[in-house]
Amino acid sequence: MQQDEVAARVRQVIDATGVSAREFARRIVIDPSKLSRSLNGTRRFTAAELARIADIGGVDVGRLIGTTAGAAGEVTAGAAATLSKVRSPSPSRSPSPSPEGGRPLQIVRETVRLIAERGFHAVRVADIAAACHTSTAAIHYHFPGRDELLEAAVRWCMDEDTRRRAEATAGTRHAGDELRLLIELQTPRTEQQRRQWCVWLDLWAEAARSTTVGRLHVEYYRQWRGTVADVIRRGVGQGVFRPVDADGAALALTALIDGLASQVLATEPGLPGTGAPAMHDALIAHVDACLTAPVSG
Repeated sequence: MQQDEVAARVRQVIDATGVSAREFARRIVIDPSKLSRSLNGTRRFTAAELARIADIGGVDVGRLIGTTAGAAGEVTAGAAATLSKVRSPSPSRSPSPSPEGGRPLQIVRETVRLIAERGFHAVRVADIAAACHTSTAAIHYHFPGRDELLEAAVRWCMDEDTRRRAEATAGTRHAGDELRLLIELQTPRTEQQRRQWCVWLDLWAEAARSTTVGRLHVEYYRQWRGTVADVIRRGVGQGVFRPVDADGAALALTALIDGLASQVLATEPGLPGTGAPAMHDALIAHVDACLTAPVSG
């Protein structure tokens, strides 16, 4: 079947990159489950997805969709024509360099940066296009609307946050040390951390209004609370923490982190008792008072 042929070509591209399917999905900024279903033939690749796959894989779109309308698989002749135009840059304009992950990931990264600086609703597609040195048409090609762009930005932020935590805590055996490290990572001390928290605040507001972003929000916090709960359970087993309801303790601690961080960001920097050090100290005090097992005499 033509759909199977398209999937087989995409598999070849993924294999050539030398990364997992999950990592490839992150690079083309789609949900890994969508990529899996498309590769298994239960979902059709969209024209925009095939364009991003070609972009990331460094291949011509024709290799994925075929050179004739009949070989284009699930892509219509009109969509194939659109893909060809996007892959053929104007002779009067040299293509802008893109970071790893190609144009879609560059767009997402610049979107996140601009959201942190200005707030989501103050960021125009034209601003993102200017930051990427491309046209608004190119932005809309990869992300047809603001909703799709916001969803991609949310996913990227979540993936980066998860990756950073995993790298920082790799090899940590003592549960108390790991929990304190997680708190350190979530404390808005540096400019980078403050920018990330500014993005999170905007995403929380959007999650209250958007069903799609709301689902992502629920998914992320389920994973985040699960990470904290697992550390607490391990600490109880090590005798580092007193016996507690790990899920309940994780819910309380993550909510405290969010609340204190939002207060830090909403307060003028430098005021005594309101900055990141005070937040960090309050969280550690909470861990010591509520979780840490007393030292036996």
